[in-house]
Amino acid sequence: MDDSYLKAVGAADIKSQGDRLLYRFFEVLPGGVAWFTIAGIFVFSWLLPVFTSFFIIAFDLYWLFKTVFLSIHLRAGYREMRRRMKINWREKLDGITEYPSELGVRSWRDIRHLVILPFYKESYVVVSEAVEAIRNSDYPHENLWVVLAAEERAGDEARVVAENIEKENSAFFGRILAVVHPANLPGEMPGKGSNETWAARRAKEEILDKESVPLEHVLVSSLDIDTQIPPGYFSVLTHEYLTSSKPLRSSYQPIPVYNNNIWDSPAFSRVVAVSGTFWQTMQQSRPERLTTFSSHSMPMKALVEIGYWQTNIVSEDSRIFWQAFLFYDGDWRTVPLFYPVSMDANVGPTLRETAKNVYIQQRRWGWGVENVPYTLFGFWKNKKIPLQKKIYFAFNQLEGFWAWATNAFILFFLGWLPVILGGTRFGTTVLSHNLPRITRSIMTLAMFGLVTSAIISVSLLPKRPVSKPIRTRLWMVLQWVLLPFTIVLFGSLPGLEAQTRLMFGWRLGFWVTPKYRHQKPESR
Repeated sequence: MDDSYLKAVGAADIKSQGDRLLYRFFEVLPGGVAWFTIAGIFVFSWLLPVFTSFFIIAFDLYWLFKTVFLSIHLRAGYREMRRRMKINWREKLDGITEYPSELGVRSWRDIRHLVILPFYKESYVVVSEAVEAIRNSDYPHENLWVVLAAEERAGDEARVVAENIEKENSAFFGRILAVVHPANLPGEMPGKGSNETWAARRAKEEILDKESVPLEHVLVSSLDIDTQIPPGYFSVLTHEYLTSSKPLRSSYQPIPVYNNNIWDSPAFSRVVAVSGTFWQTMQQSRPERLTTFSSHSMPMKALVEIGYWQTNIVSEDSRIFWQAFLFYDGDWRTVPLFYPVSMDANVGPTLRETAKNVYIQQRRWGWGVENVPYTLFGFWKNKKIPLQKKIYFAFNQLEGFWAWATNAFILFFLGWLPVILGGTRFGTTVLSHNLPRITRSIMTLAMFGLVTSAIISVSLLPKRPVSKPIRTRLWMVLQWVLLPFTIVLFGSLPGLEAQTRLMFGWRLGFWVTPKYRHQKPESR
């Protein structure tokens, strides 16, 4: 079977004209469905206002039940995360008596962790704090290998940062390696995927091959450079690897909690960041739907077999899941760790810059829609994946991106259109007068979920810096009134733009989120 499509970026990379047209259809599909939905509400509100009114009421009820359903998963995921944070995972490792035969290990101490830290122009402080967090790990340091992956295109400053941190930490790890990813390599897009792939290849040559370490004994963690792991992270990761039903056919996903600079971020940025944490927490409670995102881990053996991260796309963190899923004929899953890693909320030097950065970051995440045509085309070509799996994942992907781009618009803007466009005849009906009241009542019930969000968001906060007044905690609760605005401006809008770009073939390049930190004062 021709599996060249596994490295495809878009329709232009498909050789056969018929297949290329099919791939192009899949690229148009998400944006086409989203725009059809939005335009359809306008048209049907004018032509069929009664039908549209009932559709809007039904949609609002669907949203209410979905909010309740997701709130249950959020609370379940949050409770499990809190429970796991109290466990001594080093002791749990000592309690393992049987190991998966396919790994060929005699003890959990045989498991090594290769940690890749790709970075661009981030400061010495940001990079060193990520390494310091790894140094604070309770896992045996001789089993930790750290790769500082600088970019040549960032100039000498990035190389110097990597080399200095390598020297300062050489005595603390089994190996620490500074590498520089060359600029303008053929077939590559500047970005995280190409950098981390270069770093992983160098690490295999310089460490694994020279020390003759079996690939099955190595877990690779690709961490965004602002990621700060808690001390027990590698212990819980090792435990899940050794107790998984299929350790070599699984990715491992922590929960991103954007706490590094949360006290310095404006309210709208906090709401967007915490909403991202909540979504990942909900997904951990639904592991059958979970894919990789941002910082994640996977076996080195699988990474080598599938050819590392794709070097010419933006959404390499989620693409690696679908690469493995298609390569192994659907025999791939993501194991939820229910364990947090701390990352940066999006903060800029000014409020305007912060808003701009939040939007661009959300658009980049929305560009994960490029995985829809990749996956659907892969399902078409790969006859070994069970049909049930294909239907399940195809529906979940399409429904997820459709909801991302349209739901907020329907809820907060388009629900009033039948009253406005329905004409005088519809305007005299009982339904016309009751539609705003019905939708408002349903939305009010749905907003009660904000109470749960506010409580959990406050419980996730790190210690309050002494420079921040006590009343700041109150703002952390009241900020959730901004949610209707944030899910439109920093949710549906950038999501719809990403899908529209894919629909018209306007490809998106990789954008590095700037890391802006205030000086950290004493906390309490």
